[in-house]
Amino acid sequence: MFKKILVANRGEIALRIIRACKELGVLTVAVYSEADADSLHVRFADEDVCIGPGPPAESYLDAKRVIAAAEITNTEAIHPGYGFLAENADFAEVCQSCDIAFIGPSPKVIQLLGDKSLAKKTMRNAGVPTIPGSDGVIKSYDDAIEITKVIGYPVIIKAAAGGGGRGMRVVENQEDLEKALDMARSEAGVAFGNSEVYIEKYIANPRHVEVQILADNHGNIIHLGERDCTIQRRHQKLIEESPSAIVDDQLRQKMGKASIRGAKAVGYTSAGTVEFLIDPEGNFYFMEVNTRIQVEHTVTEEITNIDLIKEQIEIAAGKQLRCKQSDIKFNGHAIECRVTAENAVNNFTPVPGRITTFHTPGGLGVRVDTHAYAGYEMPEYYDSLIAKLIVHGKDRSEAILRMRRALDEFIVEGVPTPIDFYKSIFEDPVFIFGNYDTSYIDKLMAGVLAKNPAKSKEVF
Repeated sequence: MFKKILVANRGEIALRIIRACKELGVLTVAVYSEADADSLHVRFADEDVCIGPGPPAESYLDAKRVIAAAEITNTEAIHPGYGFLAENADFAEVCQSCDIAFIGPSPKVIQLLGDKSLAKKTMRNAGVPTIPGSDGVIKSYDDAIEITKVIGYPVIIKAAAGGGGRGMRVVENQEDLEKALDMARSEAGVAFGNSEVYIEKYIANPRHVEVQILADNHGNIIHLGERDCTIQRRHQKLIEESPSAIVDDQLRQKMGKASIRGAKAVGYTSAGTVEFLIDPEGNFYFMEVNTRIQVEHTVTEEITNIDLIKEQIEIAAGKQLRCKQSDIKFNGHAIECRVTAENAVNNFTPVPGRITTFHTPGGLGVRVDTHAYAGYEMPEYYDSLIAKLIVHGKDRSEAILRMRRALDEFIVEGVPTPIDFYKSIFEDPVFIFGNYDTSYIDKLMAGVLAKNPAKSKEVF
């Protein structure tokens, strides 16, 4: 086992990693920007190093500064968390060259799966269901036309080197194709430094469901069930739950086995997430692989009682997985809400500022992962996430009731949050009965969904 790990991140995920390290008896090093000098991850780490000013490009995204911090503290390994350098193959390779373990997949695997079109081709060859579309990136407008003739409209253009909705355009007809192609390429170039795009058949009204996998360096790969991430805004997830209300045991086994086949095909190690779309007929299609820990890993931990961060660390240290697939048992239902410093009624606009009052909910089955506190200043430079509120119940109905109660107890003043907005979701029959897709939030905000809180009681 490592003696010391540097946490190359900030906020709640940095604290989450530090906690796991302490429980493994591993010393920790926090890196921080000048804007994060008062952050809790700095306080609770064994050592800390300031790596630059507030802007991420001058601190958390500066690989040279992170590596320098690891070297001066004699760190053996770096955990990248999520975001920042977590899926940067070049950074992982630099770690290797400096004899520092990167807690994640190999640089080669990160690079392969980071190319969305190549990842799709690899998964298709491994027998994983994929969405019909281009065989690689689109070289010209004429190529795009030929593809659409085969798969038909609507189609979706996606950035080959990224995600999160950037470089993505839905096209309903050929008249809009050329303009959408140019816009997607331009946006992808700005966001990812790579303007290549590919085209897929657009799956209307899908569910977004992902499978958590763990793979060690000894050839052992298991899956830990699925998470439903369908409730999202502008392709950014808001609410996640496990298990999915639409996935039965048979579909779970199919998706899990497909995820393991894909992982074996690329020689995957560490924790990872295989993301799928499920159409209204119950067919599932590969989207991408996230080669890092996910924000929503918590709901999987709640229903499996497996610490995914500890597993990541032990895998990187050369240990075998603690359990086999037959050992995995799913207990109850877990839901997570992302509480952010955003104005939900104003298009979820981020509003950084000082948190004046901060009271978190508690009680049986309630977990809050946060780096915030009363008096904490939300910096303007980073993601607006304040906390992750996670509840666990014996079934989905109890989890929904518990989330309602927890949201009522959660008090944040000084910055706006979507807490009240979430309350309306957990009172909405459409959500309670599980009859929603990725367009749910847009419809809810547009007032399209009928609201009848009294009806929601019928499910209990």
